[in-house]
Amino acid sequence: MAAPPLLTLQNVALTFGGTPLIEQADLAISPGERTCLVGRNGSGKSTLMKIACGLIEPDKGVRFVQPGTTIRYLAQEPDFSGFSTTLDFVEHGLTHGDDAYRARYLLESLGLTGAENPASLSGGEGRRVALAQALAPEPDILLLDEPTNHLDLPAIEWLEAELKSVRGALVLISHDRRFLSALSKTTVWLDRGITRRIEQGFSTFEAWRDAFFEEEERDRHKLDRKIADEEHWLRYGVTARRKRNVRRLGNLHALRKDRREDRRPVGTATMTSTEAESSGALVIEAKNAAKAYGERRIVDDLSIRVMRGDRLGIVGANGAGKTTLINLLTGQSAPDSGSIALGTNLKMMLLDQARAVLDPSMTVTEVLTGGSGDSVVVGGVSRHVIGYLKDFLFAPEQARTPVRVLSGGERNRLLIARALAQPANLLVLDEPTNDLDLETLDLLQEMLSDYSGTLILVSHDRDFLDRVVGSVLVSEGEGRWVEYAGGYTDMVTQRGQGVEARKSATAPRPDGKVKPGRLASTSAAPAPKTKMGFKDQHELKTLPERIAKLQTEIAKHRAVLADPQLYSRNPALFQKTSATLAAAEADLSAAEDRWLELEMQREG
Repeated sequence: MAAPPLLTLQNVALTFGGTPLIEQADLAISPGERTCLVGRNGSGKSTLMKIACGLIEPDKGVRFVQPGTTIRYLAQEPDFSGFSTTLDFVEHGLTHGDDAYRARYLLESLGLTGAENPASLSGGEGRRVALAQALAPEPDILLLDEPTNHLDLPAIEWLEAELKSVRGALVLISHDRRFLSALSKTTVWLDRGITRRIEQGFSTFEAWRDAFFEEEERDRHKLDRKIADEEHWLRYGVTARRKRNVRRLGNLHALRKDRREDRRPVGTATMTSTEAESSGALVIEAKNAAKAYGERRIVDDLSIRVMRGDRLGIVGANGAGKTTLINLLTGQSAPDSGSIALGTNLKMMLLDQARAVLDPSMTVTEVLTGGSGDSVVVGGVSRHVIGYLKDFLFAPEQARTPVRVLSGGERNRLLIARALAQPANLLVLDEPTNDLDLETLDLLQEMLSDYSGTLILVSHDRDFLDRVVGSVLVSEGEGRWVEYAGGYTDMVTQRGQGVEARKSATAPRPDGKVKPGRLASTSAAPAPKTKMGFKDQHELKTLPERIAKLQTEIAKHRAVLADPQLYSRNPALFQKTSATLAAAEADLSAAEDRWLELEMQREG
C-alpha cells in the first residue's frame, strides 16, 4: 500500500491585483517522490511553491502537511542579511540531530570555504550558498526553485548527482531540460491557473502538452461551429420566427459565455534576426594567441579558425576565462602574444550576460528605440515598438515600464529583442538562456537554426548546446582551450568527461607548451592503443543496422503519439508508448555513442 502524501494542496486559488494567478491547483508530494513543476514564465510556479512551503497563504483551498514533516525551500533570491560568513548562513538552517559536518562538506563541494562574506558574493556564489543551506538538513521535502540558475556546468552536474542520492522528496522548477529529465519521475503542469499531472518524468511532458493543446484547439473549433449553428437557427429557423424556444436560447447564451471565458494558452514569442550582408569566408583566425593576468594564464597558445556559418559553443567552469576569450576573439582586447585577425565586412552583435547595456532607469521603449520616437527598424522595416514588443510577449502597458522592475526573464527577452533588431552577421551570445522558459528557448533555438550568419555561444545549458552548436571549445585548465566536433554530448563522448579540467596533460612540445588542436583526437592525450578484438569488430559492423532499427521503432512510436486524442481516449496506451519511446531514444543515444567510440578506436 502506497504511503500517504507528506504534503497536499487541494483546490488552491490565489489572485493578485484582481487577476487570478492560480485558480484550481492541486499538488500531492509522497515520500521520496521526484516531481518537476513546469509552466510558462509568469504562470505562478514560484507562487505555488511558496504556498506549498507555507510562505504565502492562498485565497482559498486546503494545505495539509503530515505532522513532523520537514520542508526546505530554495528561493530564487536568498536573504543573507545578519550573517557574517557563508558557513554561519548554512549552519543556521541546521536543527538538533542534523550532521554539522555536512554544512562544511556541501560548501567545499560547491567550491567555497565557508569564510566568505555573504554581502560580497556574486550571483553564482550566492546560489551555491543557498543550495548548501537547503541541502544540509536532509529534509523530508526539498523544494528547489531554479536551482541551476547562475551555476556553471561542473556545479550543475555535481548538483544533479547529489540530488539523485537525496532520500527525501524533490519538487523542481527549472528551465534546464537535461536536469529535469535526469531527476523527475512525475510532472505537474501549471497552465492558466490549473494544474494537470502525469505520472511520467519531464522527458515525456512536451509531447503530452502539445497533444493536449491540439485537442483543446479542436474542441474550441467545435464550440465555434455549434455557436454558429445556434445563431443560424435563432435568425432563420421557422420555429424561432413563430416563438422563441426559451431553453434553446438559454443554451446559446451559455455557449457564448463559455466562449468568452475560455482562456487560451499564453502567446508564444516571435523571434527573427535582422541579418546584415554576408561577411567574408574567414570570420576569425587566432594564431598562437595568449593572454594572462599576472601569473594566471587565461588563454595559452590558442590557434583556431572560425569560418562563415560556423556555430561555436564555448564551455568551461566559472572563472575559466570565457569572457576574456570572447573579448579576444571579437577584437575587444588584444592578446599578449600571437595574433587574432577578424574577417572582412563583419557586423557583430554581442549579447552580454551581465546585461550591462540595460539602464535600470530607462523604459522598455527607450531601450529599443534609443530614447527617440516610438518606432524600431527591424530588417530594414520600421515597426511600432508596441507591435515589436508583442513578438516577445510584452503587454502594451509594459512599454513605459522601467527596466528595474522587470523580472529576470523579461530583462533577458528585452535584451534579445534589442539584439535581434540590429543588423549582424556575427552573433556573440553570452548565456542567452538565463531565465527563459522552455517555449521561448525553443523559439530562440529555431531562430538560431535559421540564422545564416556566424554564431559564438557561451552557455551552461547542455541540451541547448546540443541543439544549436556544431563544435565546442572547452577549457582544459591552465589557459588551454581545445575544440571538439559536435555538441556538448559529443564533446563528453570524445573527451571522456565533462568540462572540469583534466588531470592529464596533452603531449608537450619541445618548448614545454601544449598545442591544442581542432579535435580531441589531435589534441588530447589518447589512451594507449589496443588492437580491436573480434567482439568489438563485430559490434562495430552490426551497430549501424541496430541504429537503423531503433530509428524506425522511434518513428513508429512518435506516429502513435501524434494522435492528439490518444491521451483522452486511452491514457494507459499513451503512457506505455511514451515510456517505450523514451527507452528507445536512450538506446539509440547509447548505440550512437558506442559506434562513435568504436569508430574512433578503429581509426586510431
